[in-house]
Amino acid sequence: MKTYMAKSGDVERKWYIVDAEGMVFGRLASQVASILRGKNKPEFTPHVDTGDFVIIINCAKAVFTGNKLEQKLYRSHSGYVGSMKETKYADLMERKPDFAMYEAVRRMLPKNKLGRQMLKKLRVYKDAEHNHEAQKPEVLELEGRRA
Repeated sequence: MKTYMAKSGDVERKWYIVDAEGMVFGRLASQVASILRGKNKPEFTPHVDTGDFVIIINCAKAVFTGNKLEQKLYRSHSGYVGSMKETKYADLMERKPDFAMYEAVRRMLPKNKLGRQMLKKLRVYKDAEHNHEAQKPEVLELEGRRA
């Protein structure tokens, strides 16, 4: 019996919309990364981009468990000596919540050309406004919602 290998031209992609309001930040990011990779599909192939498009709305209303909002740090480094910058997630979520979610998902994808291709299928918005009505996205309910 031969193993099925998907081809990039044969993959049918859907558009999903995820409401991040009340969802745990990290759990949401890991589930979205899995959908972008295509791991939720039976025809998942590791070396082919079989994932779907994902739109995340209301990412400013995602919640953090424990004291992560005050203790967790976002670090960036340009490569030059002494250029590392640290920002608390509370400040980052206040200024650029869409960037924080985008970076969390990006860091969960493969670090190669295929990962960069998968990341192009992600759209993140800090509020409920988005301009993808023409794609007719399906509402996707993910686990991890907090009351």
